[in-house]
Amino acid sequence: MGVVREGVRVGTWIAGGIVALAVLGVIGTFVFGSAGWLTAPFRGEARERENTVASGAFRQSTYQEFFDLCEAVRNAEGSIEVLDEERETASEARRTQIDQSVTALRVTRIESVNEYNSKAAQEHRAPFRDRDLPYRLDAKDTATTCAN
Repeated sequence: MGVVREGVRVGTWIAGGIVALAVLGVIGTFVFGSAGWLTAPFRGEARERENTVASGAFRQSTYQEFFDLCEAVRNAEGSIEVLDEERETASEARRTQIDQSVTALRVTRIESVNEYNSKAAQEHRAPFRDRDLPYRLDAKDTATTCAN
């Protein structure tokens, strides 16, 4: 009988150990699974930021975008200047057309200035603005400089 009792005792310990390991496994799954679920937003934001801001394509396009916006402002200024010169010798009908064109170009210029300034103020884009470009453009300026 002693041998049987000893066998039952060992079997009980083995069964208890298996049950304890199973319970620990379930608890571990919930703890680590829940931790992963709780940190998913942070990990997702970091992954998204790395996929966009850290990508070479984003950096290159943002860098080029600042130049393009600044040049759009300069192009509008140049067109306004040429139209103002033409206005001096134009007929009355042509002056009306020139005035309309100048108004449209001024609106376009202001939109480009605002877009440039908006993007320059964005924290994730600002580091990719060339150091020779102005930090901000002034809508009241008539001669924008795109490089120092």
